[in-house]
Amino acid sequence: MVPARAGHLEPRNSRAVLNALDSLTDACQAGHLAALVTAPLQKSVIVEAGIPFTGHTEYLAARLGVSHVVMMLVGGGLRVALATTHLPLSQVPSAITQEVLDKTLTLLHHELKFRFGCPSPRILVAGLNPHAGENGHLGQEEITVISPAIARAQAAGIDAQGPFPADTLFLPERLEGSDAVLVMYHDQGLPVLKRASFGSGVNITLGLPILRTSVDHGTALDRAGTGNLDPGSLQAALALARSLAQGTP
Repeated sequence: MVPARAGHLEPRNSRAVLNALDSLTDACQAGHLAALVTAPLQKSVIVEAGIPFTGHTEYLAARLGVSHVVMMLVGGGLRVALATTHLPLSQVPSAITQEVLDKTLTLLHHELKFRFGCPSPRILVAGLNPHAGENGHLGQEEITVISPAIARAQAAGIDAQGPFPADTLFLPERLEGSDAVLVMYHDQGLPVLKRASFGSGVNITLGLPILRTSVDHGTALDRAGTGNLDPGSLQAALALARSLAQGTP
């Protein structure tokens, strides 16, 4: 390692950062720690060090040998889960498969019921295309992928509804009575949640054998070392991790 400077990236420290993450992950898996709470990490500096890295979510899944996890953000009275995580927008349509949605809806239902205490979880599902494809005129994914996955989930006893157009999905009257929203990609749902709760939202990774929460924001390198910081999201991530670890969401 080399000395760190506030607001400055140092690729030579990347391996030490991941080693620390590995140690804490292993401690959680061994039962020595109740939860892992992660602060923001600059993805680009890890990649510059020659280490493939797309984010904590994917890294922890690989580290723990889990084939499918779900990224969900909580805040402002919302729970927003993502069918895909950190992908270029051009890769999203091919990443949304019936298998992915089957696993995502099943896992989301299970976590809402047994981790968050929702007795009969109700999940609203976004379409991918404008107007949810408008009967195939603006895209076929709703017909060929999303609707069949919802139908299979319903047949398995999961209360999943949709697909709904994303531009009206978050209206209060639509959200009433729901427990979570499943969106198809990162920037489809997170702007709404962050508008409602930026600075107090929490990211939680569903499907890991350990409990992991994180902040809802990035590194903000321009603020590092200035004292002009808001710890609200980190405090919320710590509080949620504590309550979930105690079984009191």
